[in-house]
Amino acid sequence: MPCAYKSIFGIDCPGCGFQRSVIALLKGNFTESLTLYPATIPVLLTSIFLLVEIKYQFTNRKAIKRVLFTVTLLVIIISYGIKMWGVYARYKASAAAVI
Repeated sequence: MPCAYKSIFGIDCPGCGFQRSVIALLKGNFTESLTLYPATIPVLLTSIFLLVEIKYQFTNRKAIKRVLFTVTLLVIIISYGIKMWGVYARYKASAAAVI
């Protein structure tokens, strides 16, 4: 499915690569999954915890949720920043080569 954010703005969104990463993970390609979208496993673990938490009441569920959300958000932000820094560096290098 094409990314609406990418088609409008011309750059990847913070979630680009998630679908391909999940498919790679389901095929058993752990390294490829991490390469495509590093936040896949934290996102899936957080989702699974939230689904299980609906059924079972954990004693420290607020603290666990806080940690899971924080780790997931940090992985998304850091990996997106690294990806965008690479895009910016390639763009800057290609612009310098044209001049």
